[in-house]
Amino acid sequence: MENNISFEIKNLSFAYEEKTILHNLNVKILKGKITTIIGPNGCGKSTIFQLLTKNLKNYDGEIRFSNEPLDKISLSNFAKKVAIVHQNNTAPGDITVEKLVSYGRIPHNKISYSSYNENDEKMIERAMKITGVYSLKDRHIQNLSGGQRQRVWIAMALAQGTKTILLDEPTTYLDIRYQLQILQLVKMLNKKYGITIIMVLHDINQTIKYSDEIIALSSCGEVIAYGNPQEVVNSEMLKKVYGVELDVTEYNNNKVVINF
Repeated sequence: MENNISFEIKNLSFAYEEKTILHNLNVKILKGKITTIIGPNGCGKSTIFQLLTKNLKNYDGEIRFSNEPLDKISLSNFAKKVAIVHQNNTAPGDITVEKLVSYGRIPHNKISYSSYNENDEKMIERAMKITGVYSLKDRHIQNLSGGQRQRVWIAMALAQGTKTILLDEPTTYLDIRYQLQILQLVKMLNKKYGITIIMVLHDINQTIKYSDEIIALSSCGEVIAYGNPQEVVNSEMLKKVYGVELDVTEYNNNKVVINF
């Protein structure tokens, strides 16, 4: 079973400016699954994301990645194993899609873009084709729609050649069409290519539909529910997480939260 664990969090607590944000978290994130972190604003979702991506330190407890202590893994080695797509991504507007995607190969090359070899070029092309942005490779980022740009950032992550991708609210600022396209892409990366996905989402129904496992946090930064969303999502759990009464029904053998 240990070989099936991507991240393992043990007795994790985190405080910032004397305020405890996360309280005694104990969860295992499985390899080859889509795990989504949900909860109300300010519950610590982004804090967990920052901890898992080595952007925050000085926590109490333990975080392990592939059975190694996370704080013992160097940033360079971590970048070869884990790709990250942040919520707010920025790049010069005049950079081309292909050039931006090529930056995903940086962890494997110590010099520059000019040192990329045939394998790097294949990985870049593969990432653009899988994410559906190959036809845009010569376009400038500033001339793309929000949904197209998000695909490019995911392509850059994919070009790293890792088996684990973390996404922080990948559907933020997108309309419903692009939200669904991005989530369908994420699911395809997982099911077809076996990539472990860990993401933060706000929409509970999208979470249920596109996740194998969820980690639900309360406003106090405690784990209220962990597991298959079809099994753990119910009105009582949602009340504990969000503090509101919500009905849960079924449609096409899937749970649906009625939020109106």
